[in-house]
Parts: sequence; structure tokens; C-alpha cells
Amino acid sequence: MGVFTYTDESTSVIPPPRLFKALVLEADTLIPKIAPQSVKSAEIVEGDGGVGTIKKISFGEGSHYSYMKHRIDGLDKDNFAYSYSLVEGGALSDKVEKITYEIKLVASADGGSIIKSTSNYHTTGDVEIKEEDVKGGKEKATGLFKLIENYLVANPDACN
Repeated sequence: MGVFTYTDESTSVIPPPRLFKALVLEADTLIPKIAPQSVKSAEIVEGDGGVGTIKKISFGEGSHYSYMKHRIDGLDKDNFAYSYSLVEGGALSDKVEKITYEIKLVASADGGSIIKSTSNYHTTGDVEIKEEDVKGGKEKATGLFKLIENYLVANPDACN
């Protein structure tokens, strides 16, 4: 088994507390509301919303996958850090055993956020994951992030 790690850093005009609330704490209701074509629903199937909770995300029509389940591995509301593992559905296959994600938001000098993310792909056997293999997923995630950011800019009272 190999582990292939990809890191990314991006910026937002939204400050960390509000962005974290939108991306993590209220994502289950916010994303299906503003992007129903991407995410139909998100529901807790086990747990109380904290570490160990398993969530099922059902994707919209035309999506590459019908659903995925992920487990919350870490949730630090004070330091705007969140980590989770894909445990069923989605991009998991006989080649990819598990994918873990970590997100950390830090304040930028201009009052916005710096978003630091890490993805770890745990593969089976000698399977190798290349940057182009994850490019499509990253592009979809970036598009969804921009939708959320634009929604927050247009709705200054949302997620406060």
C-alpha cells in the first residue's frame, strides 16, 4: 500500500470564522441549498456531528458518483481545522482503499482567509496516483468553493 499526498493553498475574501462555519459547520444545509445540482443532500447516518460521525452525501443528477460517506476524524472549531476520511462510495475502488482530507483556515493580512488543504490517497498494492488523476475532483471542489464564497459575499448575514 502506498500513500500519495497532495497539498493545496488558496485564498478567500471571507474571514476564517465565517468561512469555517459555511464550509464545515453548516455545509450539510448550505451546500444543497445553493448547489443542488452538485449535492442533493447531506445527512448524519451515525454519531452526533462531532469526531467519529459518519455522514452520507448524495450527489446531484449527472454526477460521476451517486453518493459518498465520510467519517469526521478531527474538528477544531477554535483553530478552524477539520479532517475527515472517505469511507464508502465516491472515488474509493479496488485501487484506492481510503482518502483522508485535512483543511485548515488561517487569517490573511487583508482580513480574509488562507485555506490550506491536504489530501492523502491510500492505495492498494503498487497503484500510483498522479496529479492528473485527481485534477477533475480538485476542479469540482474549487468550483463548489467559489459558489460558497460568492454566496457569502452576496449574503453578508449568512453564516455569521
